[in-house]
Amino acid sequence: MSEIARVRAYTRTGEALSHAEHFERYGPLPELQGDTIVAELERSGLRGRGGAAFPTATKLRAVRAGRRRSLVVANGAEGEPASAKDKLLLSATPHLVVDGAVLAARAVGARSAAICVADDAALRSVQDALAERPGDPMDVNVFRVANTYVSGEESALVHQLNGGPAKPTFVPPRPFQRGVRGRPTLVQNVETLAHLAQIARFGADWFRECGTDHDPGTTLVTVSGAVNAPGVYEVDCGTSLRDAVALAGGQSARLQAFLVGGCFGTWIRGAVDVPLCHSGLQAFGGSLGAGIVVALADGVCGVDQSAQIVRYLADESAGQCGPCVYGLDAIARASEDLATGRANEAALAWIDRWCTQIPGRGACHHPDGAVRFLRSALDVFRHDFEAHVDGRCDAARAMA
Repeated sequence: MSEIARVRAYTRTGEALSHAEHFERYGPLPELQGDTIVAELERSGLRGRGGAAFPTATKLRAVRAGRRRSLVVANGAEGEPASAKDKLLLSATPHLVVDGAVLAARAVGARSAAICVADDAALRSVQDALAERPGDPMDVNVFRVANTYVSGEESALVHQLNGGPAKPTFVPPRPFQRGVRGRPTLVQNVETLAHLAQIARFGADWFRECGTDHDPGTTLVTVSGAVNAPGVYEVDCGTSLRDAVALAGGQSARLQAFLVGGCFGTWIRGAVDVPLCHSGLQAFGGSLGAGIVVALADGVCGVDQSAQIVRYLADESAGQCGPCVYGLDAIARASEDLATGRANEAALAWIDRWCTQIPGRGACHHPDGAVRFLRSALDVFRHDFEAHVDGRCDAARAMA
């Protein structure tokens, strides 16, 4: 299987495409009216590439409906530790992202856009790109935001741009209703904006030549773990796990499971033909998230790996409500005790009970995502969790 190259078509390792090179390959920014852009996005079926897979046109229409002048925020914070796609786009093809931000601003009637990044190399790349575009009709600025897991959530970005802490909340109003400086604000992932810039140039029919009817287009996936060539790859939406691993040089060891979707993702065991798209992963109770696939080798303890992720999520919470401060920490400690053989059956029962009590009680969706991940681990590695209660680790024994 060969990689598809659309938003990755002109990426170069360690070097950004200049504005002159970008112009040579893509031509000038399309002179499309806002309603035309939204209509073409509607036909394209583009979904957000930042995690929630929300229809992009629907999001733009909601912002357009606001009564005040709107703003656009390009989200390149990329808090997922296993994701590298946004850094790649911002570092290698920043002008495509800027084009997408400008076109999105035109679509929602905004006069300015903010590009938010948490990586120093990406920050310099976007700053250099903006310096090459002094004649742009749109006011575009880049902002360095906090490099934490929760800081890339859209309300957390809005709070930072308003001068507050990088803490999310899901209490209304939402950013599309009242966001930066109290204005309707479109927060869109940078990969989504790169696709938008290409759809505006080449059209919805071109975009739909790849992918599936329900999940059209291509998507960037970061493949890591037990593969020979970990990295960022562009694939058809609906590409199987098997083919994604093949693109990444094939497996470097016998595999026992995959983590799809990152820290809020889902463990999948055995289903190597599962399609990597929103509709395909729903059957497994998961989603592609920010486009993350981690291949877990035989001999690596799934209980230990899951406990490490739950601890990371507990430590990376905003610390603003009981479910995170107390609930996630308690679950993380119990998971660590199980992983290290220090827990009995009661700890496993506590985790099962806490996983039903925490969801829906937090100030944001962070505890819900952490519990969803742990439930997946308990399902896929149930035998391993029970083995740890008995003081043994089958993965470690297989590796010995």
